[in-house]
Amino acid sequence: MAMAAHRLPSSSPLRSSLSRILRFSRLFSSQSSDDQTVLTVETSVPFTAHKCDPPPRTIDTTPKELLGFFREMSVMRRMEIAADTLYKAKLIRGFCHLYDGQEAVAVGMEAAITRRDAIITAYRDHCIYLARGGDLVSALAELMGRRAGCSKGKGGSMHFYKKDAQFYGGHGIVGAQIPLGCGIAFGQKYSKDETATFTLYGDGAANQGQLFEALNMAALWDLPVILVCENNHYGMGTAEWRASKSPAYYKRGDYVPGLKVNGMDVFAVKQACSFAKEHALKNGPIILEMDTYRYHGHSMSDPGSTYRTRDEITGVRQERDPIERIRKLILSHELATSSELKDVEKQIRKEVDDAIAQAKEIPMPDPSELFTNVYVKGYGVESFGPDRKELKGVLP
Repeated sequence: MAMAAHRLPSSSPLRSSLSRILRFSRLFSSQSSDDQTVLTVETSVPFTAHKCDPPPRTIDTTPKELLGFFREMSVMRRMEIAADTLYKAKLIRGFCHLYDGQEAVAVGMEAAITRRDAIITAYRDHCIYLARGGDLVSALAELMGRRAGCSKGKGGSMHFYKKDAQFYGGHGIVGAQIPLGCGIAFGQKYSKDETATFTLYGDGAANQGQLFEALNMAALWDLPVILVCENNHYGMGTAEWRASKSPAYYKRGDYVPGLKVNGMDVFAVKQACSFAKEHALKNGPIILEMDTYRYHGHSMSDPGSTYRTRDEITGVRQERDPIERIRKLILSHELATSSELKDVEKQIRKEVDDAIAQAKEIPMPDPSELFTNVYVKGYGVESFGPDRKELKGVLP
């Protein structure tokens, strides 16, 4: 039996709802006909350069990229807030350092490079992993020590890893990743593959001797390495001005060029990283100081309010938040409404909640995993008891 076709009146709540759903789905669809329209934006503040000419403040973008930045940073923010809750519920144990507030550094850097370029960082690494293409389930599983985590549940918060995307962690020793990053860059130059390494460290690590030793060799050999100082202004609980006689970290290379960047502006980060990669491939190392801010304390044992005021934190949230800056750009270019962006955030909250539920169902690693990834396979290494009389096993 044929059904009569009814046209919904233009004022119908159902019609309005359907229109909104269709528009919402188009917002993040790569098939949108308008997502390659070129939009020109300007970085929020100028770059400050040392021994180099700064890149231009204007940068071209597209609606697709703008909406993508909003979504990526919102996913990171939501995951870190969820990690805070999981830690307090004792589902995440050990050290845990959250990245909320600093999302623009991870997203902007990734937008400027390729997956053939390498990244190595310190222990505040969850969102760098997501930016490199990691998924929520493997990230949350690693945080909770489950076998399907990105490091098989054995690395935890500080040791995320993604070899197929050239992400080399996740390092717990302050500053120790810097010479490793320069070593990766040495390999890239030796292989002549026209890629670079972004080596991230914090302002608390900027006074480490190994930074200057590695930088000296990198400059001597013109290695394609970009040293990225994520200056969130507090090394644990110590303000930068109390720890550094010269907190202008982008000038610390002396003979090495540097650039100070607004690390809360994803477009400034993208522009700076694109500029730095081009420089490093031609001329060797360069330092990028990302002026950023973390909302949480240094780690979960730090309330983050004993060495700075709540008014300071609130002020940064209101005036410099990286997600809010992108939200304003989207609204000003009429790419979406405020209500639609809130719907996106609701969807992200559901995605994170679903990923948490999946990760909780994943079992812990088998106890035998204690003996894997320690020694080279096939060497027949034997494990004895404390008195060296009882053979416990032969390691694979």
